[in-house]
Amino acid sequence: MELPVVVGVDGSEPSLRAADWAADEAALRGVPLRVVYACRWDRYEGAALAHDLGKPDAEVLPQDVVAGAARRARSRQPELKVTTDVVFEEPEYTLVHEGRNASVLVVGTRGRSGIAEALLGSVSLTVAAHAHCPVIVLRGNHDTKAAHGTHGRVVVGIGEDPDEAAAVRRFAYEEARRRGVVLDAVKAWRCPAHETTDHPLLADAPARLHAEEAEKSLTEALRDAPPDVEVRPRTLEGPAHHVLVTTSHGADLLVVGAKRRKGHLGLQLGRVAHAALHHSACPVAVVPHPA
Repeated sequence: MELPVVVGVDGSEPSLRAADWAADEAALRGVPLRVVYACRWDRYEGAALAHDLGKPDAEVLPQDVVAGAARRARSRQPELKVTTDVVFEEPEYTLVHEGRNASVLVVGTRGRSGIAEALLGSVSLTVAAHAHCPVIVLRGNHDTKAAHGTHGRVVVGIGEDPDEAAAVRRFAYEEARRRGVVLDAVKAWRCPAHETTDHPLLADAPARLHAEEAEKSLTEALRDAPPDVEVRPRTLEGPAHHVLVTTSHGADLLVVGAKRRKGHLGLQLGRVAHAALHHSACPVAVVPHPA
């Protein structure tokens, strides 16, 4: 069974850009696109679509929202199979539920200005923190092209345990392969202050040891890399969330993991994924994996 790419729309410009990305993503995967609108979202979010339709906001119906996004998707990818649905439920609940039968969920951000679009909305954050499938968050200032590797690279963050994040690496390998781009596999490392020394002959020794350990760990983690994907291992000094945000500049996609703890009801995002979602310079894919 072909699981579709699902995109949540609300008529806003960020959500329509997310629909553009989702159309490309579905075409790359060779699967259908499902456009979903949970119609309890705020009325003002229909402004962009109302402009496209030449209607006042008050006259935009839920069916207009999904139909408009579907038209954009079909004009972008004429061969793509597109279905739509309007769900009378809260968007967070709806999209997390949709993720149970999706290959990927795509969402945009909420925002009516450049500053607002730079911040992650509560819907996007909640979906990324709870969905059972990978979630791609396309912030308002990002490119809307998923196809053809616009920037020529995908970035994936490699954590401490190479085994527990195998799903994250597999997702990153596939995204790089579909786009025909290089995969930068990035591992951050730090040298604790208490390990430094003032002796001139030994000053760099602790840092060098940590760097070598990071390189060894990264090499081990990438043993499962497929031969048809060009992978560039990179070890960089600094906090992981800072390192990944920095390396997201000039990338097509940043891939990070999020642990899913059974029975846990709070936001299931670590510090790295949370920082990436709020500050990345490119779209972010959050891939869930068991804790």
